Amino acid sequence: MSELGYTLFDTAIGRCGLAWGEAGIVSVRLPDSSDERAQARFEQRFPGIADSEPTPEIVAAIARIQGLLTGAKDDLADIVLDMSSVSEFQRAVYAIGRAIPPGQTLTYGEVAKRLGDPTASRAVGEAMGKNPFPIIMPCHRVQGADGKLGGFSAPGGGVTKLKLLEIEGATSVDSLPLFAR
Repeated sequence: MSELGYTLFDTAIGRCGLAWGEAGIVSVRLPDSSDERAQARFEQRFPGIADSEPTPEIVAAIARIQGLLTGAKDDLADIVLDMSSVSEFQRAVYAIGRAIPPGQTLTYGEVAKRLGDPTASRAVGEAMGKNPFPIIMPCHRVQGADGKLGGFSAPGGGVTKLKLLEIEGATSVDSLPLFAR
């Protein structure tokens, strides 16, 4: 494995983190309860990883994430992700997810149909739950049928998902259940 680095940075929703290697970003962390917890999670997932000075590409990605989280309409779709740790199915799901513009949503079933298998909505949900690149691969833009929020495995769960959709001005946010608030 190539040398990996990570950094934590401030955003409108709290401190996030990015981990990267030679082939691109390998992980995104949404806000944890503390910097120490975020660092521990990076170190657990990537033994030997070090808190590092971001490369110019990572600095640019951070600025774009910060912008998105303050309402900029940036789809982040051209930020390079190292997908070597995900399955071919996950790559296909994530390609569809990355094409969803800010402020718009799809259901798990719609993603499954776009994959060519309308029965794969549960597998799509599982792939979203394993997404190592939240925000850049916007799993928060995929929701359950009938406008239900659906799961969100990142820190903060459904509250974070709803907040991200609200920041983006998602047209379906008003129809989402308020149980997450």
